[in-house]
Amino acid sequence: MTLDSIVISGTGLYTPPDAVSNDALVAAYNTWAETENAANAAAITAGEKDAIPLSDTDFIEKASGIKNRYMMNGDGAIDPKLLKTQMSSLTDKDDLFGDIAQVHMSVEAADQAMAKAGVTGADIDLVIFSSSLWERVVPSTAVVIQDKLGIKGHAYDMAVGCSSATFGMSNAFDAISTGLAKRVLVVTAEYVTPAMNYKDRDSHFIFGDAAVAMIVEKEETANPRHAFRIKQRKLHTELSYNIRAGFGSRVLIDDPALLESANLRFLQNGRTVFKELVPAVVELVQGELAKASMDVDAVRRMWLHQANINMNGFATKKLIGEDPSDDRAPIILDEYANTAGAGCMIAFNKHSDDLKSGDMGVICSFGAGYSIGFILVEKV
Repeated sequence: MTLDSIVISGTGLYTPPDAVSNDALVAAYNTWAETENAANAAAITAGEKDAIPLSDTDFIEKASGIKNRYMMNGDGAIDPKLLKTQMSSLTDKDDLFGDIAQVHMSVEAADQAMAKAGVTGADIDLVIFSSSLWERVVPSTAVVIQDKLGIKGHAYDMAVGCSSATFGMSNAFDAISTGLAKRVLVVTAEYVTPAMNYKDRDSHFIFGDAAVAMIVEKEETANPRHAFRIKQRKLHTELSYNIRAGFGSRVLIDDPALLESANLRFLQNGRTVFKELVPAVVELVQGELAKASMDVDAVRRMWLHQANINMNGFATKKLIGEDPSDDRAPIILDEYANTAGAGCMIAFNKHSDDLKSGDMGVICSFGAGYSIGFILVEKV
């Protein structure tokens, strides 16, 4: 250990109130699809229109490994007359500058992380809100969180899709190592279900909402109980439109055709993503372990991005040379679904307390961008 070793000293997790099963999503989607197909039966028979394909729970679980997801408000997604999420009850609907759901999610997760680290808001001097999507743009969500928690210093928002948490922690590391901050709160509050197209059979089941928070600080000030040294980092991005969502300021344009366009919502070419991104993840992790003069057998645990059970299984098997176990590479997406940038850190939060001093682990995110975030950690 050196005096300037930097650690993750505490993590926290916020789980939203609505648990929504595959069965509930499928029932709503199929009711809508059957109604649409009946209404267009003549055109479908004449070959003028394609029938909307039905979904089923077995298809979802086989394709993704997802069985459940948590949502800030799941009512609309399971209503066949809507198939759109409704605003969370935690958002102040009457005041655009009142509280938003992501702030509540962030504060809940941050309270847990601070409790684990044994610190309060007064001990923190930087807040990084690093999430795929932002419920509101101005004022910065990070600044609102800063105010709620009584934190001095500065705060800012950033986004790197599914690598938001790892890139946020890397920024925290840099801020501490350069003296810009002494202790950093990084929050990844993924409120992504409103971006979903619940009328798309191939993606209506993918995402869930959740928030994770991480305290990053120097080891010399940290409570060692939950602390992990950050030993090595690697960040990588390259342009791909195979995972995308086209909303933003466009949603303010008064154009009904635009507002109803599926292109505003989440879209992905899953097979291409698998083919292009997963090998790149494996290559990057292998290269970073080689730089650290580490054999993969020395890695006690891998906390990978939680998007798809088949992607995770393929990547882990390529890395360790055998089918992964839940102990070696824990999976949480069966319960939480894809939570974008939060996934790898949800796995870390729920499956890291049993590691012993000196145990090594890999936190690895990957997804839209493309982006890959690698962090090698060691239990203090």
